[in-house]
Amino acid sequence: MSNSSVINIEDEPVPKAVGKNQLGTLTHLVPKGSLLTEQQQQPLIDALEECLAKWDTQIVIDFAGINLLNSRNIETLLLYQNKLAKAGGWLKLANVKPLIRTILNITAADEQILIVENSLQQDTIEIVPSDGSSGSVRIGDLLIEKGLLTEAKVEEAIQLQRKQGKRLGQIVVDKGWVSEHDFLNTLSMQLSLPYITLRPGLYDAEIFTILNNEITLRLKIVPLFLVNNTLSIATADPQDIASFSEIEDRLNCRVRPILARKEDILKTLNEAGNNNDFGAEIIEAIDEDFEVVDYHQADDHTGIDDMAAGSPVINMVNSIIQRAVHDKVSDIHIEPSQKKCRVRFRIDGLLYEVMSPRIELHPALISRLKVMANLDIAERRLPQDGRIQVHTQGRSVDLRFSSLPGLYGEKVVLRVLDKQASIMDIASLGMQQHNLDAFKRLLGRSYGLILVTGPTGSGKTTSLYSAINHINSIEKNIVTIEDPVEYQLDIVNQNPVKEKIGLTFAKMLKHILRQDPDVVMVGEIRERETAEIAVQAALTGHLVLSTLHTNDSVGAVTRMLDMGIEPYLLSSALIGVVAQRLVRSICPNCKTEYIAPPELTKRFNWQDLGNIKLSRGRGCNECYDSGYRGRLGIHEIIETDSAMQKLIISNPSRDDLTSYMKKRQIKLLFDDGLDRALQGKTTVEEIARVINS
Repeated sequence: MSNSSVINIEDEPVPKAVGKNQLGTLTHLVPKGSLLTEQQQQPLIDALEECLAKWDTQIVIDFAGINLLNSRNIETLLLYQNKLAKAGGWLKLANVKPLIRTILNITAADEQILIVENSLQQDTIEIVPSDGSSGSVRIGDLLIEKGLLTEAKVEEAIQLQRKQGKRLGQIVVDKGWVSEHDFLNTLSMQLSLPYITLRPGLYDAEIFTILNNEITLRLKIVPLFLVNNTLSIATADPQDIASFSEIEDRLNCRVRPILARKEDILKTLNEAGNNNDFGAEIIEAIDEDFEVVDYHQADDHTGIDDMAAGSPVINMVNSIIQRAVHDKVSDIHIEPSQKKCRVRFRIDGLLYEVMSPRIELHPALISRLKVMANLDIAERRLPQDGRIQVHTQGRSVDLRFSSLPGLYGEKVVLRVLDKQASIMDIASLGMQQHNLDAFKRLLGRSYGLILVTGPTGSGKTTSLYSAINHINSIEKNIVTIEDPVEYQLDIVNQNPVKEKIGLTFAKMLKHILRQDPDVVMVGEIRERETAEIAVQAALTGHLVLSTLHTNDSVGAVTRMLDMGIEPYLLSSALIGVVAQRLVRSICPNCKTEYIAPPELTKRFNWQDLGNIKLSRGRGCNECYDSGYRGRLGIHEIIETDSAMQKLIISNPSRDDLTSYMKKRQIKLLFDDGLDRALQGKTTVEEIARVINS
């Protein structure tokens, strides 16, 4: 069956939030947004009702764009599965991400709704088999079978069980013979119950609070989903009948236990509960290698063990920082709202909520961070900036503190500067070989101006540091002007801008030119005076590197001319422009391939390349279910030649510069990004998102 047989019927009165395709008797529905609210879910319900009215009873819902489900969504899916079954049809789900698969398994919805492995681009639909396990085997025999315990250890555990009255699992875990993870995994096989790694998304936020937090803490359970009067709960003890009976009596519902580690349950109650008391037992464990360094008195180190007894807030702050370093976070946002405090991490350019402490804890969190940054904790009316330095996971990490008073309190953003994680090798910038060769040629020049352009957060500073590291040697005097100095380099004279005392980029640049420099790096050209001095420095035998906030390489030329730089001076000084963006890389842990659809092939003129295989991530634990992990750079480089110099002298318009690039067949940012998508390193959707084309 070819793709050409797919009939597009978007002109029919189907809600705009749900796409619809017909393939013979099969109807393919594609929800295009979140389903979490009643209003967002309604278009899908309308589309299903319309299908039933037309007797289109074989329906596949494409979940490629759906990242999360709640209890209401699952009840809706089960309702329409029953309606379609009564009409002689069925409901199936395609392109289901791992997080949603787990949710369907938790609620047992996957026992009624089939999940297909592939979309309708293939002739056949493969059904994912369910995992059927027998519960007749004893847990001790299973532990022996899996090689986790010997027969002697199992017998010893049984003897201890008879003496102490504890469960066998508790004994082997407490003794350290088997990890809790391995034991619960084995117990999952014995009891045919799902075993999950509890994390945000695996519980319905509305259902989470269905029980009083004192009850959830006492019973050590997390309410997950309530579907058709069955409450699924996360528990480390699936045989705690007394607790389950108490829940059933309180809520008048059935209980479905789901296995999860006790540590994960307590951590979830800590992070997601808005009204929980943060006692010592539920504060996340802090590694012993974490210590705060007093920036002003660097010899005075305060170890984490000395602070653990002080306050749960101290442990919480340290835990947030540790987790941020571990997850390669670029920024930590701590922000208050009317009812709760919110902690979000910026990972690969996007923000993810990771914790929601009670709002009453927010002032204490901010005060603790101000103490670490040596700031005035009594000043809450004015913004404050500071620096925190910590040692964790075997390395030194700088945190730039910034507070801003708001309606509900101070919002704090911590910029995480991990010195070991920074890219300092020019070959590690991710440039394609032709761009890397061009960049090296520019850096090999003895004088001239090189501009690196792009919006905030596009990696310009990292590229400058890598360039400096590439040309750094004992024979060269390299001087930098930065605001602020982010990473320290050997044999490089680095100077921070101090606006408060009038030490601006322009003023410092004037004095640095008297220091006999070979290479000057100016963190950013912001105004005409700095631009003029940078151009003069480039014309008088210095290699000058700097950044500009423009969208592309030709924008750098027009911006410099708009600042008032004479065209004849710029044409002689400018030797090259590097425009760049950072795009998210596909997560290697959940990477899958698919054939590019015809409309995409036509749009990008890939018809001559045959069947194009593209890649995408399905979402997993390693990538916060986003399908992306890490970032790579895409670049656009102009090397100034005689034709470009003549063009700059003529004070060109943007159209003139764009025509020059087309004539020279210089690859644009979007073209470089498409090459990366064809190489399977990122996705077309990510390139379009970043470039805004």
